[in-house]
Amino acid sequence: MSEHIRRAEQALIDQFGDSDEEIGIASAPGRVNLIGGHTDYNEGFVLPAAIDRRTVIVGRPRDDDVVNLYSLSLDEQRSISLEDRDRDGETNWSDYVIGVFDRLVERGYEPGGMDLAIAGNVPIGAGVSSSAALEVAAATAIDSIAGLGLPKEEIAKTAWEAETQFVGVGCGIMDQFAATFSEADSALFLDCRSETFDLVPVDSERARILVVDTGVQHDLVEDGHNERVRQCQEGVEAFDRLADESVSSLRDVSAELFDEYADDLPETIRKRCRHVLAENERVKEAVEALESGDLETVGALMCASHESLRDDYETSCDELDLVVELATEHDGVLGARMTGSGFGGSVVSLVDPDAVDDVEETIRTAYRAETGIDPEIYVCEPAAGATEVPLEADIDVRSD
Repeated sequence: MSEHIRRAEQALIDQFGDSDEEIGIASAPGRVNLIGGHTDYNEGFVLPAAIDRRTVIVGRPRDDDVVNLYSLSLDEQRSISLEDRDRDGETNWSDYVIGVFDRLVERGYEPGGMDLAIAGNVPIGAGVSSSAALEVAAATAIDSIAGLGLPKEEIAKTAWEAETQFVGVGCGIMDQFAATFSEADSALFLDCRSETFDLVPVDSERARILVVDTGVQHDLVEDGHNERVRQCQEGVEAFDRLADESVSSLRDVSAELFDEYADDLPETIRKRCRHVLAENERVKEAVEALESGDLETVGALMCASHESLRDDYETSCDELDLVVELATEHDGVLGARMTGSGFGGSVVSLVDPDAVDDVEETIRTAYRAETGIDPEIYVCEPAAGATEVPLEADIDVRSD
């Protein structure tokens, strides 16, 4: 991480000039979701883990209301006034940061103008939530620079509002909570209704997290993600109408209630609801298995999750299915599934540490032969969530 901090500090000076103002530094991680696909916005259960790929923001205050942003990875700059925060045109990276400023202002805070430089190594469009890493890093940096004194819950909620209310993605709270509250060597068992969580140990000596980026990009605002949100809401409205009890989300639908009224639902809505209900149970079973050290069961549940996402939720694609097939055919892989919203992005696998190199080479060779794409593959460890970084410090957040 220290390399990214140095590059961002230099970019801050190169792009916006030198200054005597004190610099603030913050970082936040990407994440994989071990299990719990599309349950978060249905007030269900999820089991994400932050990974040792991070977004770093270095910034300083200004004496006006101008916000200057610069992305090193994209070599792009944008400037806005806090008085004029409206989105203009198609979604781009800067909207996720401007959205954080917007929501803070709407919540009654006064962040003031800033110069911010952004660096890091969270893959974009790979299904490891680069957007949440950027939002949470931005909220943490703004809090540090402006001295707002935000509790962690406020940072996560502000970041979530930036994505849902400003950018317009109908996501749940999982990504922002994972980027904020995760701890090293652990997954985050999150109840998305109560917004409470427990840390569940992940034994990196027995299983490594392997992320394979298919190279298939997605745009969450324009693809099928928001359609799935609407379909789940249609299911909620149907159960609320049919049942004798109040149903405000799919979390309220029991297995018995689903079985009683499933045939009254349109086929597509029935499939979406069936996935969500079964996935919630898989998450709870995976937590119990992790806590007892039963990694084989965790792997089997991950595979079942992918099959459900593929067949009932229909958010997979040929490339994701190919990687899961290649992974699970290898004896060293405990389980594999798509991670993120789907329609492209990445597959996450739990792999025997002794087999990591061979699994990586096997998948890379076969995937390249089938698709012509040389996939990006990352071996990850569960990492810490968002942090302010003291000047001159080189803290251990499990990143390179």
